Amino acid sequence: LSEVKLIPPPLGSIENPIKSKDQDFLSLLEECLKSGQLFSDPTFPAEQGSIGLTGLDPTRPDNEIKWQRPKEISKNAVFVEGTTGTTDICQGQLGNCWLLAALSCLTMHPQLFVKVVPPDQSMSERYAGIFRFRFWQYGEWVEVVVDDRLPVREGRLLFSYSRSRNEFWSALVEKAYAKLTGSYGSLKGGNISEGMEDFTGGIAYSVEISSHTPRVLWRSLTRALSRGSLLSCFIQACSYKEVGQVSGDGLIKGHAYAITDTDMVNNASTEILLLKLRNPWGFIEYQGPWSDKAKEWDAVDKAEQERLELKKMEDGEFWISAEDFSKLFNVVELCNVNPDSLDEVAESSSPSTQAAWSITEHEGAWVPGSSAGGSRRYNKTFWKNPQFQLILKERDLDEVEDSEDDDGTEDDDEVEDETLTMTLEKKQREQKQKQKAKKCTVLVEVLQKDRRRKDKIHFLYIAFHIYKLQGLCLSRNFFMTNRPVGRSGKYQPKRGVWRKLHLDPGNYVILASTYRPNQQGDFFVRIFSKTGNTLGFASALMKFKPIFSAPSLMPACFGLILGLDKDCQLPVETCRQLIFAEDVSFCSCNDPLSSVIHCCRLCQSLFFQFDEDSSGTMSPFELSTALEAAGMKCDGKVIQLLSERFSAGQRNMPFHTFVSCFTRLPMFDAETNEEVKNAGINAVSIQVQIFNDFPLNLVTF
Repeated sequence: LSEVKLIPPPLGSIENPIKSKDQDFLSLLEECLKSGQLFSDPTFPAEQGSIGLTGLDPTRPDNEIKWQRPKEISKNAVFVEGTTGTTDICQGQLGNCWLLAALSCLTMHPQLFVKVVPPDQSMSERYAGIFRFRFWQYGEWVEVVVDDRLPVREGRLLFSYSRSRNEFWSALVEKAYAKLTGSYGSLKGGNISEGMEDFTGGIAYSVEISSHTPRVLWRSLTRALSRGSLLSCFIQACSYKEVGQVSGDGLIKGHAYAITDTDMVNNASTEILLLKLRNPWGFIEYQGPWSDKAKEWDAVDKAEQERLELKKMEDGEFWISAEDFSKLFNVVELCNVNPDSLDEVAESSSPSTQAAWSITEHEGAWVPGSSAGGSRRYNKTFWKNPQFQLILKERDLDEVEDSEDDDGTEDDDEVEDETLTMTLEKKQREQKQKQKAKKCTVLVEVLQKDRRRKDKIHFLYIAFHIYKLQGLCLSRNFFMTNRPVGRSGKYQPKRGVWRKLHLDPGNYVILASTYRPNQQGDFFVRIFSKTGNTLGFASALMKFKPIFSAPSLMPACFGLILGLDKDCQLPVETCRQLIFAEDVSFCSCNDPLSSVIHCCRLCQSLFFQFDEDSSGTMSPFELSTALEAAGMKCDGKVIQLLSERFSAGQRNMPFHTFVSCFTRLPMFDAETNEEVKNAGINAVSIQVQIFNDFPLNLVTF
C-alpha cells in the first residue's frame, strides 16, 4: 500500500490557529510539567499595566489588587464544574457586559463553544497553570495562551466570575481576550456584535425591534436560534447619564442581555409567546409579567414549568412575553455563522437546492494623504480610497428562499389576521423571488482593525460603496458621474458594516472609506458570493508597464536651475541626483542639459498647478493628480510608496523632493526594482508617457 501523506490544515484555521505572541501551548505545557514550575506569562504580566484601567490607584487600601491562582482563591477550584451554561458567567467591576453577553450566548451552542474553549483543560490533571483559548480575528483563528493568575480584591475576583465561585473558565476566557486586545481596560464599553463575531467568525448585524410585529419578531428569533445564531438585545439609553439606570420593571438601560431561548405557553385559551433573557451581571432581573415570580405562572401547570426550566431565583435569567419585549427593548443583535443563516428559512428549501458560498478576504489601509480619501462629499479625494474588484459571472440557482432585504434587516411580512398569513407569505415570497431571479447574491462586510487598544476604543465612521464598472477607467471623473449600485448605508462608528445585495452579472468595484479624509486606519474586507463569482483588488484594472526606456544622462554643467522661479531653487543634492541618475530624459532632445532643464521646468509647472492649497508643498493626493496629468498613472499603493520614499518622513513634499520623485519614477518597475518588490507590490501600476512638447497648462489623458 502506498503511504498517504496528510495535508496539514491551513494556517489560521480553527484546526491550525495562529499562535499569538508566538507562544506554543503544548510546548510551554510540557516545559512546565517537566520543570515542576507553574506557568507565568511574561507577555501579559501580573501587574497594573495588564489591568490598564485609568483612575484606579492600586496603592490605595480599598483598591489593593493581588494576583492569585484559582486554587489560592478556592480550595475546590475547577476549570468547568459539571457543564457550561449561561449562569456560569457573572460580570465583575468592568463595563464589559457586551463581551459577557456574547459569551453567555456562546454557551448555548456546544459546537461553537469548543472552538473558543478547547476541551481537555483541567486544574487537576496535567495542571501547570497554563490555559489556551481561540478567537476569530479578521479572517484567522488566533490561539491565546494565558497563565491562571487573576486579579483579586479582598479575596474576590475583580472581574468576571462564576456563580458557583469554584469555576474559573469564564474568568480565564475574559483574561485571554483582554490579553488579545492589550489590557482589561480595553474591554470597557463595546458592541455585542463585536464579541459575537470574535467567538464565531460569523456575521453580526442589528435589527430594530419596532420594525417588526411581536409575532413576526418571535418567529424570526426562534428560527435564528434553531440555525445556531447568537442573539442579544438592549434598551437604548437617551443620554450617557441613563446608562446603567434600572427601570421600574428591573431592566437596565444601555445594558446588553443575552437571548437564550424562545418558547410558548397556553394561558387559558390564549397562546403566549415567550423569550428567555439573561443579564450577564447574574442578578437584577425583569419583574414584569411572566418574570420568575409573576402571578401569570400560577395558571401554568408544574410539568410545563419544569419543561421551561422556570427557576424562581435571582440568577439573572428570566422569561418575558414577546409583546412586552417589543415594548421595552429597542434593538436585537444577531450573529450568523454563515450567509445562508441570514435568509428567512422557507419550509420547502433544502440543502440540496442551496448554492454553495465562497469567501474572499482582503486587508486594506486608509493612509492619510494617500488612500484616506473620505466620503463622497470630498469629491477631490474620494476616488483615492482603497478599491476592490468584484466579478459576478454566474447567476444564483432558482431556489425558493425568502431572503432578507438588502438593508440587513428582516422583512416584516406578517399580518395579524392569522387566516391570511400563509397565503400572503407565499405570494410575497414568490414576488420577491421573481425580483431576485437571474441575479447574483453577494454579501460584503468591512471591519475596522485594532481600534480597541490602549484602554480606549475609537471606531471611525466607515461605509462602503459599490459601483458597476464601465470600461477600465477609475478616475475621479468616474466616481463623480456615476452613482453607486449598492452601499452599506450611513457612515457609522462601528467596528463593522455589511450589506447583502442582489446584483446583475458584471464587473464591479467596491470602495471602502471613512467619513472624513486623512483618517488613518487598517481594515479587513470579506466578501461572500455564490459559486462561480470571483473577487480581487481593483488595482488590477490599472496595471501598466513603462512604455519606454530613456537613455542614460551624462554629467552636465550646473545650469540646471536656469529659468526656474526663485521659490523653486534646487539644492545641490537634488542637482547631483539629476546629473547622475538614469532614465531622467523625458524627451527626445539630443542635448542632455536641455533635457534636464526641460524636465525641471515641467516639474515647476506641475507643482504650481496642482499645489491647490498653495502650501508650497504637495500632498499625496495632489501628487497623484499631478502625475496622472503628466501621463504617469499610479495606484494608491505606489503613491504611498513614493511618499514614504521621497517625503523624508513628512506627509507632504516640497518642490525639490517632488523633482527627485518625478525624475526617478520611471525606475520604479516591479520586475527589476528590489525596493518595489520588498514593498509587496506584484506589478507597479505605472504608465509613463511624457512628451517633449508637453504644454505648461497640462493635458488630461
